[in-house]
Amino acid sequence: MAAEIPAGRAGARARPAASKWLVALSVLLGSVMGAIDTSVVNVALAHIQASYGVTIQQVTWVSTSYLIAVVIVMPLTAWLGTVLGRRRVYMLSVLLFTVASAFCGFSRTLGQLIAFRIIQGLGGGALQPIAQAIMRETFPPEEQGQAMGFFGMIVLLGPAVGPTLGGWLTDNYSWPWIFFVNLPVGALALLMSAQFIVDPPYMRARGWGRFDFPGIGLLAVGLAALQVLLEEGERDGWFSSPFIAALAVISLIALAAFIAWELRAPAPAVNLRVLTDVTFAAGTVIIGILGLVLFGSLILLPLFLQNLLRYDATQAGLALMPRSLTMVLMMPIAGALYNRLGVYVMLPFGLVVSAFAGLMMARFNLDSGPLQILLPQLIQGVGFAFMFVSLSTASLSTIARPQMQSATGLYNLVRQLGGSLGTAIVITLLDHKMTATSARLVTYASPYNPTFMQWWQTIQAGLVARGSDPATAHRQALGVLHFLISQQAAVIAFDYVFAIVGIVFLTCLPLVLLMRRGQLPGPADGGIAAE
Repeated sequence: MAAEIPAGRAGARARPAASKWLVALSVLLGSVMGAIDTSVVNVALAHIQASYGVTIQQVTWVSTSYLIAVVIVMPLTAWLGTVLGRRRVYMLSVLLFTVASAFCGFSRTLGQLIAFRIIQGLGGGALQPIAQAIMRETFPPEEQGQAMGFFGMIVLLGPAVGPTLGGWLTDNYSWPWIFFVNLPVGALALLMSAQFIVDPPYMRARGWGRFDFPGIGLLAVGLAALQVLLEEGERDGWFSSPFIAALAVISLIALAAFIAWELRAPAPAVNLRVLTDVTFAAGTVIIGILGLVLFGSLILLPLFLQNLLRYDATQAGLALMPRSLTMVLMMPIAGALYNRLGVYVMLPFGLVVSAFAGLMMARFNLDSGPLQILLPQLIQGVGFAFMFVSLSTASLSTIARPQMQSATGLYNLVRQLGGSLGTAIVITLLDHKMTATSARLVTYASPYNPTFMQWWQTIQAGLVARGSDPATAHRQALGVLHFLISQQAAVIAFDYVFAIVGIVFLTCLPLVLLMRRGQLPGPADGGIAAE
């Protein structure tokens, strides 16, 4: 077994390269499964619906149930680590996720699939927070940027690759294979984590101790209600629906009571006091906002390509790949640059570059070609890499090692909730803007508008020339004009939301001033060593 290195000497003497990279690979294998499974199932929902003969509203619970379980578990990873030991929690999470994946693929009813997705989410929710904490403690301070670069590569790549992978597996095999593909990866992650991960003294099992049942119960109710609200709100008309309004009240009351309880509890399940660290609190707010705009933009572009430019699902997935590949290539480079440039250069650069890319997308139209689609994605891939590496590294740089797991749990929870909120917001904005713009454009369809009358008469004449009688051509011309108005309204709505996404990046700039670039403080106990 390799010797553990005291925290105070971690910067002076790094672990052997094989040790830290094997530990990193062990935890990143689990993280990539969890990251991909947040979105891989979405493209297969139509096939699952057809298999079980259920409604769209029913089949969406396959995705919603997983996300509910994920957001509940994320902030509890530190508490679970003190109860069972972090290594055991990670291995149990990988095992739970992998076994549940197999049962998801073998499910014979929708109820079974949803139940196993919940179990899968209970395992998947712990993977990313634990992986981030382990990587923070495995790599010495001068390599923290590089470590967060590799971690960010997995976190950001998962949602981008998930739909493409899910679509390919579903089209070429069948939808159960989106779950079966996890089995070899999960088995390898379990074997490697058993071999290479060791708990530091402050994260070893200490037994159940005092069980914070009220805190855990309030957290579960509040986050579950919030996640369902975000997933179902647009479909049900938001607060015009009594169900959604009730969820909002339940979520607000439960989460407010949870915060009040945890701040007073002698042994809280979630250590909210870690948010008193200004650097970490500012970084957590920024990652929540970035989660909102990142996931929002990830859903906007495929919708634009498929609904307006008539790309099929495979073409849309391939069109999104350049951004993902750029992030993969730039993450290690951004990690290597962090020690030279620091958070005050890298984070503003990433925010401004990403904002510029969003504003470029706000100029998309029906004639946008492959190059116009490609360029902003490449720019945004660079921006995301610089943002994520600098933010993840700086946000946790002032957190003591014993509080690291609590911090990563909260950090990843806020990022996940930001993503859910972003998806809900962009779809709502898009729908409302499209309706308002269509209504405004229709006002120009008037016999008193010479431009409209000229278009109408030209279209009618063309239809008559193709063999339609005048009465039929009259109706068909109105239908064509209605389609063109709807199409232009959609373009305006997409461009409007793309512009908002770009502007939101810029609103994060003042928060950068609250960030501090520090070293990992903490007691003289070791990080994670390899056996």
